[in-house]
Amino acid sequence: MPLPLHLLAVAVFAMGTSEFMLAGLLPDIAADLGTTVGSAGALTSAFAVGMLLGAPLVAALARNWPRRACLFGFTLLFAVVHVVGALTSDFAVLLATRVIAALANAGFLAVALTTATGLVAPDRKGRALAVLLSGTTAATVAGVPGGAALGAWIDWRAPFWAVALLCLPAALGILRGVPASNARERGGHRPELGAELAVLRRGRPVLVMLLGAVVNAATFGSFTFLAPVVTDTADLGEPWVPVVLVLFGAGSFLGVNVAGRYSDRRPWQLFAVAGPLLVVGWSALAVLADRPAALCVLVLALGALSFALGSTLIARVLHEAADAPTMAGSYATVALNAGAAAGPLLAAATLRTEAGGPGPMWLSAALVALASLTALAFRPLLTAEPAPAAPH
Repeated sequence: MPLPLHLLAVAVFAMGTSEFMLAGLLPDIAADLGTTVGSAGALTSAFAVGMLLGAPLVAALARNWPRRACLFGFTLLFAVVHVVGALTSDFAVLLATRVIAALANAGFLAVALTTATGLVAPDRKGRALAVLLSGTTAATVAGVPGGAALGAWIDWRAPFWAVALLCLPAALGILRGVPASNARERGGHRPELGAELAVLRRGRPVLVMLLGAVVNAATFGSFTFLAPVVTDTADLGEPWVPVVLVLFGAGSFLGVNVAGRYSDRRPWQLFAVAGPLLVVGWSALAVLADRPAALCVLVLALGALSFALGSTLIARVLHEAADAPTMAGSYATVALNAGAAAGPLLAAATLRTEAGGPGPMWLSAALVALASLTALAFRPLLTAEPAPAAPH
């Protein structure tokens, strides 16, 4: 894989760390800035909303800019707003930095997804995305626990400084290593925005995006509430929480990289295997969550299967929307983050039912079952040869 892909993955690692690290910092932020933990939770919501709304908006605004300049600018902006966040004592300013950071992250990821696939041959798109998305999975393995540790040892501002510092070598690497434009941009006419949006309204891209959002909702619905399962359901101590989260992250890193080798050639066969296994796995975790050994094994396996399936679906969005070169990445980003935002909200509702702590796992099983049945029902549409690309 080309070196620029790994440089992009470093930036994705920094941004993924920032997106997830607040979960362990909210009590300290609330105490320091004179607000409640519930109000501090708006920092997480602000980031999610910024990602959802920002991806298509920023991608549309930046579609005529050189990709290297976009990626460098978004990374530098992400670093600057984290410096502002680390320095401020005003909650409103911190909230604003989270929105701006989300917009920068959304714009970066939308451009990076299409840039990554433009750096390799069409039959290696899945592997290219595996390298790029490994930055996110690495954030769950190392970045998030590292951020929590920095916050505990120093204060909540330290992780913000760390993210800003991580962005600097990534930005310089992008400036030196990423081509200003890819071969497709240099060689021909770029579609109009309306033509690209029309591609993204076709049945297959829409269906794949919906499947990706549902699978991601299942993943993040349970991931968000793993901590109380560890401490309450499994009756393990607080020190076991990062251990279980790292196991999930390690599984996700493995799943993304293994799936990258097969998602280009056999995407729907991979779905046919991983989907039912996830339904069984989430159901088994709901039943066996009170047994520590089973919990650890299942969390590792479910992290691998969830991210293998999710990354495969994101790769398919870019395959199906190849005629929308500047906007396909933004819609893939929306699909990812729509699931990440909706999953925890739905999972939280299950905690108030008779299912209790295992409720999110039952929900995840149901969501993956829904996605699998939908894919089965629309199998002829999903597996048919795509129509020839329209001339530009």
